[in-house]
Amino acid sequence: MSFETIKIERLAGALGAEISGVDLAKPLGNQTFQEIHDALVENQVIFFRDQDITPDQHKDFGRRFGTLHIHPAMGGIPGHPEILPLHSDAEKQYSANGWHSDVSCDPVPNMGAILLAKVLPDTGGDTMFASMNAAYEGLSGKMQHFLSGLEAHHGSVHLFGPSRHENDKRPNAVHPVIRTHPVSGRPCIYVNSSFTTHIVGMKPKESRAVLDFLYRHIETPEYHVRFRWAVNSIAFWDNRSTQHRAIADYFPQTRTMHRVTINGTEAPFYRPH
Repeated sequence: MSFETIKIERLAGALGAEISGVDLAKPLGNQTFQEIHDALVENQVIFFRDQDITPDQHKDFGRRFGTLHIHPAMGGIPGHPEILPLHSDAEKQYSANGWHSDVSCDPVPNMGAILLAKVLPDTGGDTMFASMNAAYEGLSGKMQHFLSGLEAHHGSVHLFGPSRHENDKRPNAVHPVIRTHPVSGRPCIYVNSSFTTHIVGMKPKESRAVLDFLYRHIETPEYHVRFRWAVNSIAFWDNRSTQHRAIADYFPQTRTMHRVTINGTEAPFYRPH
């Protein structure tokens, strides 16, 4: 794939690329937007450096890719409900650092997210990303065929507890274990240890064995890229084809990130290829 308005440097074999030659503080031309979009689909997670952007510019960039999500329980930064602050320090240690796909418990999960580094620890605080397409391709043909007909339940009650309000039920959904990326058409593993509770139609021990195998498989280093942050760096991941995890190795230092999340437009599906 060739690009005319941006420069791309691949960072790992399975996924990840750093994009340069673009200033996200300025409105994107249609060709530049399309090339960034194509680079995201192709590389699954893309990174930008030295992007000193305002909250409005952060949101404007996200809106080029879809409508923005407003978290129903966690407030945004002042005046910008679409920008979710992720903050940890000596008083608030970051804990959600397992491999996951964002809110897979929703009937229509997020398309992606754009994370901007604002304050960083002296060392540590990297983020890792894993390609679920590469993980799928790493399975045997027999295992691919077996998984392609399965569905899994995703929920959040086990993470956050039951809702205190009857009309505010915790989201849950059933999705295919292997999903087809709606743009690239590539098959991707779509279960994760944070939200997936069980495989539909299996006995509990059977479901646990299959899920545990997939979780171990996803941890294979060849499917990963690890990003070292700098202030004003951006990571933009495709939530349809990746999982990610933060490395919480910097306590009690401070780490503050601003996140814009892009709504999905359709439920995950599987199309035989």
